[in-house]
Amino acid sequence: MHPTISTDICIIGAGPVGLFAVFEAGLLKLRCHVVDALPQVGGQLSEIYPKKPIYDIPGYPEVLAGDLIQNLMRQIEPFHPTFTLGERVERFEKLEDGSFHLITADDTVIHCKAICIAGGLGSFEPRKPAIENLESYEGGRGVYYMVRDPETFRDQRIVIAGGGDSALDWTIFLAGVAKEVTLVHRGTTFRGAADSAEKVKHLHDAGKVNLVLSSNVTHVHGPDALEAVTITANDGSTRTLNVDSFIPLFGLTPKLGPIGEWGLELADDAVKVDTLDYSTSVPGVYAIGDINTYPGKLKLILCGFHEAALMAQGAYKHIFPDKKYVLKYTTVNGVPTL
Repeated sequence: MHPTISTDICIIGAGPVGLFAVFEAGLLKLRCHVVDALPQVGGQLSEIYPKKPIYDIPGYPEVLAGDLIQNLMRQIEPFHPTFTLGERVERFEKLEDGSFHLITADDTVIHCKAICIAGGLGSFEPRKPAIENLESYEGGRGVYYMVRDPETFRDQRIVIAGGGDSALDWTIFLAGVAKEVTLVHRGTTFRGAADSAEKVKHLHDAGKVNLVLSSNVTHVHGPDALEAVTITANDGSTRTLNVDSFIPLFGLTPKLGPIGEWGLELADDAVKVDTLDYSTSVPGVYAIGDINTYPGKLKLILCGFHEAALMAQGAYKHIFPDKKYVLKYTTVNGVPTL
C-alpha cells in the first residue's frame, strides 16, 4: 500500500468543475488533492472532445475545450494541488474524528477533512448502435465513438450518426476538415441546439455536407478496415456509401460506479445535494457538476463553476467550524498562494 496522502479536501474528478473547485478552495487557503480515473486532467473535455469549441464560458466568445482545461490548470498553479491520475476511488471510510479515508483501486490512500465529488457523469462509456460486427472496426480501423483529434479525419469521407449536440457540432466542425461529411439521423428534427441545427441545414443547402434524415446506419463493411456503410431509411429503402470513417455519436451511458454504494442519498443515478453549499446527505461530503441533482439543475459547466464556489465556502465552515471567514475579493487582495 502506498504512503497515505494527507490534504484538506479531496476532489474526485479532474474535469473543468473539479479544477475550478481547486481554485475556489485555494482562495480559502485549503489544500486540495485531485483524483481521477482518467490518465490526464480535463475529464470529458480532454477525453472526448479536446478540439471542440465551447461558446458559453463567460468572457470567452469561443474557447476550445482543451484550451479551457489548460487555462484552468494555469489558474490553479499558485495553490500547488496534487494529483492521483489513472486511479478510480473504490472505497470510502469515515473516521471517528469526522475525517475520511479514500482508497483507490491501486490502494492509494487519501486522508482528507472533506470530500468534493466532481465526477461529471461518473464512470461513462459511449452508447453504441446495435450494428452487427461494429466492434471489429474499432481500435483505429474506421469506427470512432468520439472525436479526440479532428486531424484524424483530414480529407476523409466520413459518416456521422446522431441527432444531438455532439453530432451537430462535429458535423459543422468537420465540414471544414473532411473531404466529405454525411450526417445520418433517424428523425426529421434534431435534439441539439436549434442554432446548430440551422447551421447544418445551411451547410447542406450549400453542398458542404450531406444530410440524410429518417434513416439509420444499419451495416458496416470491409475485410479488415471499414470501407462502406449501409444506410436504411424508415421506409425500408437502402443505400451503401463508401467511407473511411463512421462516427456514431449517441451520447454516453453514465454509471455512478462505487460512489453509488457510499450511502449518499441518490435520485435518478445522481447525488442529491443542498443548494446552500452543495452538501450531500453525509456531512463533510459535497457534490458538484453533472453528478449532482437538485430542483432546477442545469448540466452546464458555468453552473458547475457556481456550485464549486459555494461548495468551497461550505467545506471551509465544515473544516473550521469555529473560524469566521470574511469574503475577500480577488480584485482587491489578488490571488494568495499555498
